[in-house]
Amino acid sequence: MTSVPVTVYVEMTPNPNTMKFVANKYLLINGESVEFHSGSEAKGYSPLAEELFNFPFVKTVFITANFVTVAKNDSISWDFVTMELREFIKSWIVDGKDILIQMPVAKPKAASGDDSKPAKEYAPSEYDDAIRSLLDEYVRPAVEGDGGAIDFVGFEEGTVTVALRGACSGCPSSTATLKGGIENLLKQHLPDVKEVVAESL
Repeated sequence: MTSVPVTVYVEMTPNPNTMKFVANKYLLINGESVEFHSGSEAKGYSPLAEELFNFPFVKTVFITANFVTVAKNDSISWDFVTMELREFIKSWIVDGKDILIQMPVAKPKAASGDDSKPAKEYAPSEYDDAIRSLLDEYVRPAVEGDGGAIDFVGFEEGTVTVALRGACSGCPSSTATLKGGIENLLKQHLPDVKEVVAESL
């Protein structure tokens, strides 16, 4: 049986601290995406992410569709580590090792024992489906192109709340995208939308 050679190429993202490693095959199917902030968080869920955290400069690992977005700290320049990471991810895929064993269960935000406010619950609104379909059609492809993901969280009193992940999380230009692009798009189609805000994770 002939297998298609695996290729992985590297793409810059608008966020200078993240790099997108794109494979020519799907890593996750069904539109799933997952993000980890530490090796211990990835343990038991994503062997690939867990191994990536062994690189001392890796801060977050985001996996979806056919790419892995890695965020690094400021200890080293991408020039020195991009090729090493690319080769590592490529051999992992070539060897057929597990990318994701199971999806992590979404944790309640206030699980760390502190008194931070729990995740806000949004009542379903008549606009939810319209907002979701606008985000899926116009916003998601661009955000994924930049190595990230956007999720609709809720709509209340004119405010749409979204969650940004991957390269979009903490990206300097994400605020401009949020306010200039997404907010304008939703206001054009849905006059009841007054603003769009990102949930702080």
